[in-house]
Amino acid sequence: MAVEVKFAAFRDIFQYEAGRKGLYSNEYLQLSAQILMDKEDMANLGVKDGARVSAENEVGKVVLVARASGDKAHPGVAFMVESPWSHQLEDDEPCRHGALGFRGISATVTPSQDNVTELSEIVQRLKE
Repeated sequence: MAVEVKFAAFRDIFQYEAGRKGLYSNEYLQLSAQILMDKEDMANLGVKDGARVSAENEVGKVVLVARASGDKAHPGVAFMVESPWSHQLEDDEPCRHGALGFRGISATVTPSQDNVTELSEIVQRLKE
């Protein structure tokens, strides 16, 4: 099972503050490595709130925690906090406003049994 989504990255004050305390902290991981999805998309994937999913496109791949959106229905659209995890799926081209992350990035989301991608793995990818 797979769902195609376009996601937009957004800023979150709680995640930002957790990162100021420690980028390798469990709190920062929990607030950053997640994808907020439409409930219908999650049902189509066969996953529940808190399940692990893989998000992949031609740029990269990360394993995240899927969270069910409480907002008005938005099938095919997902949201991620701007973070090292969201940046793994973004190319280097800025959007027309000059910032990364605020345009729809296409990704395929599938259920996953893998562990959530750790920040140390992302940092290692940067070194390669």
